[in-house]
Parts: sequence; C-alpha cells; structure tokens
Amino acid sequence: MADFTAGRAAYLQIADEFKRRIRDGELAPGDKLPSEAQLMAEHGVSRTVARQAISRLREDGYAISHQGKGSFATLPGEGTPAKRSPEFEQITEYLSEVRRDVRRLAERMDRLEELVRQQAGGQ
Repeated sequence: MADFTAGRAAYLQIADEFKRRIRDGELAPGDKLPSEAQLMAEHGVSRTVARQAISRLREDGYAISHQGKGSFATLPGEGTPAKRSPEFEQITEYLSEVRRDVRRLAERMDRLEELVRQQAGGQ
C-alpha cells in the first residue's frame, strides 16, 4: 500500500505501485486491474485520485482500458501500431504536453493544499 504521508501525490504513488507489480510480474499483461471503486476502498482515496492513477498507468503504457470492461495490465510498447500518420503523431505529442501540464498543475495544487492544511493546523 502506498504511503500517502511521503509528500508525493497519492495517485502517483498508486500508479507507481502498479507499475512495479507489472514490471515484477505480479500482474501479467492482460490481467484485470482494480476498478476505481476498488482502488478507493483499498487505498482510502477519492474517486478523482483513483481515476488519476488509472489514467497515469494508461499514459505511461502500463494499462489499456476498454469501455464497459475495465482496465488491464500491459507493458509499455505492447500492442502499439507499427505505423502512425503524421497527424496522429502531432495530436499525440500535443496531448502529452497537455497531460504533463495538467499533471504539474495537479502536483502544485497538492502542495498548496498541504501548505493550507499545515497553516490551519498551526493556528
């Protein structure tokens, strides 16, 4: 289980835990990953955090999701199409940049929220 007092965003800790389990073979490619509700119950996090963790796994190539079926473990590079159009590559690059920006903003928000909690506790 992730240590949510370590100063790193909870969704990143959860995603890192699953990445490690996939790399170590505890979860094989094709194994079903926990649902958002299961992550919420197992880790005591909000739906947003659970959703962000699964999204991070997909972004990093450790999960693939199928509408109505759930998310499944995979290794980065598996199942990627051999040839992509230049337009697809441009869109993918742009989306990666947007995701990085959103991730940075989420991490900044986590830090700000922690500072507010610390200030509120010290008063």
